[in-house]
Amino acid sequence: MSKPSKSQWDFGELFPAEQTRKVFSVSELTAQVRSLLEKHIGSIWVTGEVTNLRAQSSGHIYFTLKDAATQLSCVLFSREKVPDRGLLADGRKVLLQGDVTVYEARGQYQLVVRAVELQGVGALQIQFEKLKQKLAAEGLFAPERKRPLPKYPQRIGLVTSPTGAAIRDVLHVVRRRHPGLEIILAPCRVQGEGAAEEIAAAIRLLNEFQSKVQGLMSKVTTGKTTLDFGLGTLDLILVTRGGGSLEDLWAFNEEIVARAIFESAIPVVSAVGHEVDFTISDFVADVRAATPSAAAEIITEGVFASRQFVASLARRMSQAHPRKRLDESLQRLDDLQTSLSRCGKQGVRERQAACQNLAARLRQVRPNQILKQRRELLKASRGRLRELAHVRFKDLKNGLAATEARLRLLGPEQVLSRGYSITMDAGTGRVLREAAKIKAGQTLRTRLSVGEVLSQTAK
Repeated sequence: MSKPSKSQWDFGELFPAEQTRKVFSVSELTAQVRSLLEKHIGSIWVTGEVTNLRAQSSGHIYFTLKDAATQLSCVLFSREKVPDRGLLADGRKVLLQGDVTVYEARGQYQLVVRAVELQGVGALQIQFEKLKQKLAAEGLFAPERKRPLPKYPQRIGLVTSPTGAAIRDVLHVVRRRHPGLEIILAPCRVQGEGAAEEIAAAIRLLNEFQSKVQGLMSKVTTGKTTLDFGLGTLDLILVTRGGGSLEDLWAFNEEIVARAIFESAIPVVSAVGHEVDFTISDFVADVRAATPSAAAEIITEGVFASRQFVASLARRMSQAHPRKRLDESLQRLDDLQTSLSRCGKQGVRERQAACQNLAARLRQVRPNQILKQRRELLKASRGRLRELAHVRFKDLKNGLAATEARLRLLGPEQVLSRGYSITMDAGTGRVLREAAKIKAGQTLRTRLSVGEVLSQTAK
C-alpha cells in the first residue's frame, strides 16, 4: 500500500506541536530583558549630548542622550539627590552615571540617572567657578590686600617657560622701555601635568631668594653704612604665559598656584593668556595685566615716563628761554594789532552797508505819503461815525415818542375820560369786578374821570 502524498499545505515540520513551544507574553519578555540588563550591565557611566529635555511638574526630568549614531532615553527622578541637575540643558555634552533598566510600560530601555557632570571644557568651567567661589569666600581676592607696585623697579622675578613666547614679549618691551631692569628667571613649565606644582614652586623659590638676600644684606650692614656687594631685593614677581585654550591655561587655575601667590611676600603681577582670558591667578595677584607685553609696560611705566620727561627737558628749556619767549610775545603782539586793525575796518564796512540798506528801505516806504493817507482815512471815518450817531439818535427818539403814545392810550385815564369808572374796596383799595362778591355795609370808593365818590352798600 503506497504512502499518501503530503499536502502542500502541511507545515508540521516547520511548526512543532504546541506543547514543545515556549511562548512568552509581552510582559514576561520585557521583564526578562529588564532582568538581563540590570544584572549584566547595571550601573554605568555614559557620555553624550542632551536633547529633547523636558521637566515635569512632578519634578522628574526626561531627556534623550545622543551621539552621532544612536540615542538613549534617560530619566532623572525628583527623589534623586543630584546637586548638579541644573547642568542638564539641550545641546550640552555631559557625563551621566546611572542604572540601565527597562521601562516596561513601553518596552523601552533607559538610563535612570544618579549623577551628572559636564564633559570637557564645561567640566573645567564648573571646576573653575567652584574654586573661584571658595577662594573668594576665604578673602584671597579681597581688594584691601592688594599691594601697589613700586614705581621704579630695579629687579624683578619672572616665572614662566624659558622657551615660550611670553618671555620673548616681556624681554622685548623691557629692552625698549627699561634696559637697566634686572630679571631673575625662575623657569617652569606653564601647561600640562605637574605644571601647576612647578609654577607654585618657582614663586616660593623667588620668595626664599628674597629672604636670603635680605638676611645677607642685614649681616653686612654696620651702623648707618651698608656695604654694597651687588645684592638687591626683588621689587615684584611677574607670573606669565602666552595665550591658549582653557586646558592650556589650566595650570594657572589650580589652587596650589593661587595659594603660592597669596602667600608671596613680594607683590605679584599675573599676565596669563590674551585680554579675554581670566584665570584664578589673575584674581589673587596684586595686579592683573591683559597680556605679557602689557604686564611689561605696566612694570616699566614709571621709569619709561621719567626717561621721557628727562628727554623732553632740553626742548622745554629751549622753549622757556626768556629771549625766545620775548620774541614770540612781540610777534604775537604784531599779530594781534594786525587782527585788531582788520577787524575795525571790517566793522566800519559792515555798519556802512547796514546804514545804506536802511536808507534804501526808508525811501521805499515814503512815510509822509502814508501819513497823509492815514489822516484822510481818519477824517472820512469821523464823518461817517457822526452821521451814523445822528441817525441812530433820531431813530431812538422817534421810537420813544411812539411808545409813550401807546402807553397813554392803554392807561386808565383814557378809559375814565370816556365815561367809565373804577370801584374799589375803600379799606384795601382792591378793585371790585363782581357784584356778588360785595358784602352788605361794605364801604366802596368809586374813581371817576375827575374825582372820587365814597358809598356804602345797604345792610
